[in-house]
Amino acid sequence: MFAVLKNKVTDVTDRTVYLEIFSDRKVAYRVTAGRTVRHGKESNTYGIEAVDSRTGETERIADFSPDIEDAVAFAEMLTAERAKPRQLYSRALNFLYLLI
Repeated sequence: MFAVLKNKVTDVTDRTVYLEIFSDRKVAYRVTAGRTVRHGKESNTYGIEAVDSRTGETERIADFSPDIEDAVAFAEMLTAERAKPRQLYSRALNFLYLLI
């Protein structure tokens, strides 16, 4: 039996680049800061963006974590593992799994 799940998309406003790390494979990993509304309360959120300057490939998780330390640690992990932008979501799941 299948069911349709409604997934709310969170809008991130006032997005700015907090930190940018360049890898030796010409991939830029950016930690972005922004604001979002969750459960009627406005809060800070931090996202991750990966951009490959050779191929133009880009992936983004706009609201990765409400904690800046987690977002920076994840960006450093991506750099150390030389992850490609298309691997962003699977690496995020692995990171969050280890965090819990």
